[in-house]
Formats: sequence, structure tokens, C-alpha cells
Amino acid sequence: MRQLKLSKAFTLLEPGPVVLVTTRDGKKNNIMTISWTMVLDFTPVFAITTGNWNHSFKALRKTRECVIAIPTVDLLDQVVGIGTCSGADTDKFARFKFTALRGKVVKAPLIKECWANIECKVVDIVTKHHIVVLEGLVAHMDSARGEKRTLHAVGDGTFVVDGRRLDRRKMMASRIPVG
Repeated sequence: MRQLKLSKAFTLLEPGPVVLVTTRDGKKNNIMTISWTMVLDFTPVFAITTGNWNHSFKALRKTRECVIAIPTVDLLDQVVGIGTCSGADTDKFARFKFTALRGKVVKAPLIKECWANIECKVVDIVTKHHIVVLEGLVAHMDSARGEKRTLHAVGDGTFVVDGRRLDRRKMMASRIPVG
């Protein structure tokens, strides 16, 4: 084995999938790309990593709500584009031709073009580590959408796309939550 620079170790564990997080500051919708996400347990509790460097963070902190939208591989260029410009001076819904849909619970919009959307409320912000803990309130999925492969950022400008699904449900039945 060859040694890898420790500063690159995160590229071995970079989670995924890459998500789009929408916010509404009371006047304007915005979208930010987030590649660092985490499922905290079998309940609908998730975490994302973001902070003051993202324009949307102020709205997220103020409103304490957002939508996690899950894009698919066909949206890669829009996902990267959203992550490389600021909502401070760009209407990202217009620029990237995304359709904002009204959610059932939160004021932040769903993204119609995404395969799935989860309406969330902020339950904690761990400032020291830039972690925002979210509780899922309502989940939406476009089961008619043909493309369902998600993106995973490696952290160096490259992405991995989901591939073939391997089924081990019978083998893991005792560990899978009911439902």
C-alpha cells in the first residue's frame, strides 16, 4: 500500500448522496449544494455540514427549516453549478431551470426536478463542527421518474454514480426496522 496524504483522507469516506438544500428567508427561495450528509439513525433524523460560508445558512438558522432535495445523475451539471455560485446575487431556481413546489409543512420549496424531497426542521446546530441536525417531517418521492441513480462526491471534483442494487434483505431481516 502507498501512503495517502492525510489531508486527502476525507476522499475515502466522503458520504453522499450529494443533495440540494432549499431555504426561504421570508422573501426569496435559495438552493445550496451539500455533499456532506449523514443519517443519524432509523428515525427521520439527518445531519448536514454547512455554515456561514453558505448564503443559505442565515435563512436556515433564522427559519429553522429546509428541504433536502435528492437529485439524480442527469442533474449533475446543475448540482455543480449551484454549488459554485452564491444565492446572494443569483436566483438559482431561475438560472438552473428548477421548479419550486410548495411543501406540506415548511415554507422552503421542494424541487420538482429532483427524485425525492424531504421537508425538515432544524433540531440542533453544532457550531464547533458546522453540523446542522434535521428532523424529517414529510418525504416526497417521484416514483414515475425514470432516472433514480444518485451522485456521490469524492471531494476532488469527481463523482461516483450509484450502480446496480444488491439485495440482502432476507439475510439482514432481523436488523431492518419494520415498515
